[in-house]
Amino acid sequence: MLESKFEDTRTQAQNRIQLGVEIGQAYNWSRTRMGGWAVAQSPILKTTITTSRLKRKGYKPLLDYINNTQTSIW
Repeated sequence: MLESKFEDTRTQAQNRIQLGVEIGQAYNWSRTRMGGWAVAQSPILKTTITTSRLKRKGYKPLLDYINNTQTSIW
């Protein structure tokens, strides 16, 4: 998971600030006790790691892959 690279809460907050989260919110989110699955389903990652950011990093959305490779059965 991309979030697991952030080990220290200070590092988490700094990285979230770089991603555009407000300073106070970034520090609040960096001190969460939620597990990886809960963080993935929360606004923490939905607002910081977007599809456009992942595309710029070279990741391909699964929906685009399915649409390009799927053959029609009709």
